[in-house]
Amino acid sequence: GRVRARFGDRSGALVETVLLRRRADGKLAGRHWLLTDDALQQATPTVVARHRATRLVDRDVHDVTCSVGADLSALVGVARVVLGSDLDPVRTAMAARNVPGATVIRADALMPCSRGTVVLADPARRSGGKRRHDPAALMPPLPDLLDVYAGRDIAVKCAPGLDYDKLAWDGEVEIVSLSGGVREACLWSRGLAGSGVRRRATVLDADGGGWEITDAEPDDIPEREPGEWIVDPDGAVVRAGLVRHYAARHGLWQLDPRIAYLTGDTVPDGVRGFRILVQLKYSEKALKQELARLDCGVAEILVRGVDVDPAVLRPRLKLRGNRSLSVVLTRVGRTPTAFVCEPGARA
Repeated sequence: GRVRARFGDRSGALVETVLLRRRADGKLAGRHWLLTDDALQQATPTVVARHRATRLVDRDVHDVTCSVGADLSALVGVARVVLGSDLDPVRTAMAARNVPGATVIRADALMPCSRGTVVLADPARRSGGKRRHDPAALMPPLPDLLDVYAGRDIAVKCAPGLDYDKLAWDGEVEIVSLSGGVREACLWSRGLAGSGVRRRATVLDADGGGWEITDAEPDDIPEREPGEWIVDPDGAVVRAGLVRHYAARHGLWQLDPRIAYLTGDTVPDGVRGFRILVQLKYSEKALKQELARLDCGVAEILVRGVDVDPAVLRPRLKLRGNRSLSVVLTRVGRTPTAFVCEPGARA
C-alpha cells in the first residue's frame, strides 16, 4: 500500500523489478538489472557467460537473441565489437539500459543484419512457463537459425537434453555445468571449435574456476574388478559422453562399460568419492539385512542402470541404526548390484 501511495501506476513495475533482482542475485553479477520473468529464467548465469566470452576474445560478436543482455554484459571489454539485437522491443530497451557498452537494436534473428561477426544465439526454450524440447519448436527454430547463418562462425546456446546427433552438427558440442548442476549446451561451429574436438565438458565453480575435458584426449581404460572407491562423474562429463576420457585422465575404470559410475583405488582431487564397504547382488531383502548389520540409520541412495526409485525404496528399508551410509545401486554385466559405501569420503 505504501508503494502504491508513493509511486502510483508505476508501483507494479517497481515491485516486480525488486523481486526479480532478488531472484537474480547469485545468477547475474551486479544489482542494476532490468528484467522480465521469462528473460530471467533463460538468462545465462554470469559465470557461464564469462566462460563463453573467453572463447570470443578480440572478435566482433553479434548476439542475435540478446534478450536483456546477460551474455552481452560478459562480452563487453572482451570482444572487439559487441552488438545485440532482439525482436522484443521491451527486452531491447532493457538490454540497452543494462549493458551501456554494447550497441543494441531491434531485429529478427532470422534476418541477418551484420557482416563479419561471430553470431551468438540463444533460442527461447520456454513459452508460458513451459519448456520446449523439440529443436524446431524453439524461438527462433534451431534448424532455421542454423540454415540462415550457414557458413558463418556461430555459437548457439541450447538445452543440454536436446538430441544434437539428429542435427548432424559438424562442429563442437560443449556441455557446461555450474556448481554441480548441468546448465546448458553450446554448439560451436567449426571455425570456433577446438582443434580435433567434437565434444567438450566444462565444469565451473561459482567463483568462475573449473576445468575442461574433450574427446581429443585418450579414452583407453582397463577392465578390472571394482577398486576401493566409486566415483560419480560430473553431469557435464556424462552428458558429453566423456566418461571414459575422464576415467583415463584420472586412472579410473568403469564398473560396467554401459554405466557412468567409475571406480578406482584413488579419487581425483576435490571430487567426492564413495569408499566401498560391501558389494552384494541386489535384492531389497539382502540390502535391508546388510544395512541393519552395519547399523545404518540414514542412507543416501544413488541409482543408475536399474529400475529402482530411491524415494520408494528408502522407507521400505526401515533403517533404525546410528550410521549414515551411501548405497550405490547399478548393474554390473547382467547382475543388479548394490555397493554399500562410506558417504562423501575423499581420498
